[in-house]
Amino acid sequence: MLGAVAQATERVELMTYVTCPTMRYHPAVVAQKAATLQVLSEGRFTLGLGSGENLNEHVVGEGWPAVAARQDMLVEAIEIIRALHTGDLVTYDGQYFRVDSARIWDAPEGGVPIGVAVSGPKSVARFAPLGDHLVAVEPDGDLVTGWDAAHSGDSRKIGQIPISWDPDKDTAIARAHEQFRWFAGGWSVNSDLPTPAGFAAATQFVRPEDVADSIACGPDLDELAESVRPYLDAGFTDVAIVQIGDEAQDRFLAEAAGPLLERLRAL
Repeated sequence: MLGAVAQATERVELMTYVTCPTMRYHPAVVAQKAATLQVLSEGRFTLGLGSGENLNEHVVGEGWPAVAARQDMLVEAIEIIRALHTGDLVTYDGQYFRVDSARIWDAPEGGVPIGVAVSGPKSVARFAPLGDHLVAVEPDGDLVTGWDAAHSGDSRKIGQIPISWDPDKDTAIARAHEQFRWFAGGWSVNSDLPTPAGFAAATQFVRPEDVADSIACGPDLDELAESVRPYLDAGFTDVAIVQIGDEAQDRFLAEAAGPLLERLRAL
């Protein structure tokens, strides 16, 4: 998909948000995909990586490791990806991954910037020395300060927040409740749920009004823009806006996205 976007655009930055390079996808394969996209986009791509979610990764039948093991796997994966992006011949023998005489023949100049998803002080300490940029789904200022303390050099701190724009507020709330009520559970819950049935069970008592309290919904662009303020106050440099659902995407892009960006940048 990002390859198609790269072909159709010239300036917009591209990013995976985020890819798990450990279970469904071997890190050597992720490294080659990322290098190809960086070449196609002429340097506009950032590779966002994370330790994965059970929902996506369990399907290959390898089980679901504990979080400490998943982070160990991610460390090895990042080391492999970094090595391959040099264009050198790489052989790697780790606890979780092996790479045998691998080379990326069209390695992008300067490699590919890597953003790493973190959720607490342990993951920050582990990945700040390995990554270029921080990725998070909660406006936690401690993540930013911890990252800056452990990271050498400039980095971006990229947060994610959902919104539900619709000309009708009740429709926006109903859509957010139907498709994004699991957001209220937080990362620690969502990462371990293996099936859609698990998400449904975990959120069966979440009401539409509960969702409306945690996700900005409706046509008020000022309200939608203001919902990102906790990230700004926490020191994040970038915010990824997720417009919930596909029903109103075309209309959102045509009517609301431009004016919303103006309001966001004004903050």
